[in-house]
Amino acid sequence: MKKFSVLIANYNNGKYFKECYDSIISQSYPNWEVIIVDDASTDDSVETIRNIIKDDNRFKLYENKDNRGCGFTKGHCMDFATGEICGYLDPDDALYPQALEKSVEAYNRHPKIVATYSRMTMCNDKLEGDTVFTKTKAVYNDKYFFNYPIQLAHFFTFKKEVYDKTSGINPDLCNAVDQDLYLKILDHGDPAFVDENLYKYRLHSQGISQFKSKNSAKESFAKVIFDTMNRRSLKSINKVKVPQTYNNSTEIFDLLVYQTKFLYRLKTKAKLFLGR
Repeated sequence: MKKFSVLIANYNNGKYFKECYDSIISQSYPNWEVIIVDDASTDDSVETIRNIIKDDNRFKLYENKDNRGCGFTKGHCMDFATGEICGYLDPDDALYPQALEKSVEAYNRHPKIVATYSRMTMCNDKLEGDTVFTKTKAVYNDKYFFNYPIQLAHFFTFKKEVYDKTSGINPDLCNAVDQDLYLKILDHGDPAFVDENLYKYRLHSQGISQFKSKNSAKESFAKVIFDTMNRRSLKSINKVKVPQTYNNSTEIFDLLVYQTKFLYRLKTKAKLFLGR
């Protein structure tokens, strides 16, 4: 039975952790561990989390000496993971009871895949809600897939052996950290789409990724895509040259406008249908 490492990077979200914790211990899949890295929280997160996990040796809590940011902290979680399959869970979010089981089942059915992802439910501050994030879809993965527009999101899981082949999450990133992970993993193979709601995403004013400057997030995502283009040795996209240096987000996203067009999306659906 594969071991699953649930990875949690925390910063000042201790007050939400109990619901996250409850969702983990309620999993139908039994073989898991939880790695928590606190990024020098300024609230009572560490004490709160310690009191909740108590002496449960399935949970491991580590602390950054200084605040290092989301990219560094998520990457640091991987330093302690021992599972064959890994997946990030934000401390203010939660999993559905069969999240781990459904994800592992996908790997068992499709041994060659490198990752899985699912649908997620958008929730309010109290983790209530039934609105499905409708942009998540089955994707056709090739060297021109950059998850723009967004089609691949939570609950994203991946093989640790594949992550170890990458350069890891960029520790300097504060935004687009998940996108950086997705694209690096997908460099090495195809994902499987679990067409079920496995993740509860909480919307609240203190969310790490929800309320930052839109321009900052846009720039970070564009830089991640530009780095991916270089990593994949792409010289042109749809007959347009890839710039040799990063200048601005508009230049990068303009290269991918064709991927939002109806004809392109129709061709992609046909490829998926034909199983190519």
